[in-house]
Amino acid sequence: MRTALLRLANFIDGDYRAPIGGAYLPVIEPATGQVFAEVPASNAGDVDAAISAARRAAPVWAATAPSERARVLRRIADEIDARAASLAEEESRDSGKPVSVARSVDIPRAAANFRHFAAQAETFASESHDGEAGTLNITLRQPLGVVGCISPWNLPLYLLTWKIAPALAAGNAVVAKPSEVTPVTAWLLGDVVRHAGLPPGILNIVQGAGATAGAALVAQRDVKALSFTGSTATGAAIAAVAAPQFKKLSLELGGKNATLVFADADFDRAVSESVRAAFSNQGQICLCGSRILVERSLMPRFREAFLAQVAALRVGDPREADTQIGALVSAEHLAKVQAYIALAHEEGGRLLCGGSRIELPGRCQDGYFLAPTVFDHLDMHCRVNQEEIFGPVVTLTAFDDDTQAIGFANGTPYGLATSVWTRDLARAQRCARELQAGIVWINCWMARDLRTPFGGVKASGVGREGGLEAMRFFSESKNVAFG
Repeated sequence: MRTALLRLANFIDGDYRAPIGGAYLPVIEPATGQVFAEVPASNAGDVDAAISAARRAAPVWAATAPSERARVLRRIADEIDARAASLAEEESRDSGKPVSVARSVDIPRAAANFRHFAAQAETFASESHDGEAGTLNITLRQPLGVVGCISPWNLPLYLLTWKIAPALAAGNAVVAKPSEVTPVTAWLLGDVVRHAGLPPGILNIVQGAGATAGAALVAQRDVKALSFTGSTATGAAIAAVAAPQFKKLSLELGGKNATLVFADADFDRAVSESVRAAFSNQGQICLCGSRILVERSLMPRFREAFLAQVAALRVGDPREADTQIGALVSAEHLAKVQAYIALAHEEGGRLLCGGSRIELPGRCQDGYFLAPTVFDHLDMHCRVNQEEIFGPVVTLTAFDDDTQAIGFANGTPYGLATSVWTRDLARAQRCARELQAGIVWINCWMARDLRTPFGGVKASGVGREGGLEAMRFFSESKNVAFG
């Protein structure tokens, strides 16, 4: 018996609305390869309606006391907590990640985003300075008005709320465009904020493809700032449209991150965390360490231990509690990752494990599962070591000394994150200074503090998210001088 498809809607001015054009796109469950929902294929008319609602609501929200904004944001966090189990199940079905990961990481982090920026709303302050010639200068920080937030498919609710929460805390009205590949938790967020008491029009969620709904949001002149997370190519296209309009831009883009393991590292932790950094969320996190660089004297021992732990990872149905690796997000993405595996062979790589699609029995027999894959014997300048794959494919490369390790790590167009494993404090300090990355982790990975700035350099983006940086991004600064 065929199950009826779940039909999603846009969330505009506090209510759910069908797309103006009446068109929908299929939403496929990665674990089964089957369509389970339809998402609006919104057009410029839907985006305009959302922006109009935000424009009407923005002045009232901007005039709302920061303490009241904070109170509403905390209620949103409480509502997410109350629905955590169902949200985790939907995120798992939407994205292919294990439901245990969604329940323990993604959904709690979404609630934490609202709580953190609720506190920021109450403490975000203008500054005053005693100026020259007896003047008093005040830096007045005010909301921008209507802002746009565009989020990717890999961490659907987690990253969407990381953009929305500071924008609301700073007093703006938001038009958000989630990925059409993973739209369900964004659709549910509308009901969450409505029940939490967020006034209509303050948050509007327009579903649809990036080439239509996303492009319309980027082009609309009433949108004063855009926060985007996604591919470097799309970020460049957004900048080309937004920059001539002098919009504020925050672009968190791709990565080709290195994990540096020196011979003096805490061996057991370096191995286990390198595995986690390589294969979390099926390797579909911009911060994943896909290039593992190991000091030559340590490489034989490290390779053996690393491969043993990779082989022990359980690929399975995301619903099952012991699944560690779920499905890749789509058939198209699976094909892309498989093409890079073929390229690794062409470029002379030695396959150490994985490399093939996994066919599971039962309901997941048509799912997009891929074995965790490891290569070595690849030159650092080959495409597999230079281009973002965004999947469970990593390379092992030996280095001879600190200088070569840092050179290898810096030798890509990207500069998002690097992990360094060493007990040598002087070496750690040198790496922190010389690595071309927006984030450097020393003896850890994914240690995130919401108060700290986040972002990359080079082709990994411009601008910083997180904490005070995010609040400032979603505000405009005005200097007021008193003579």
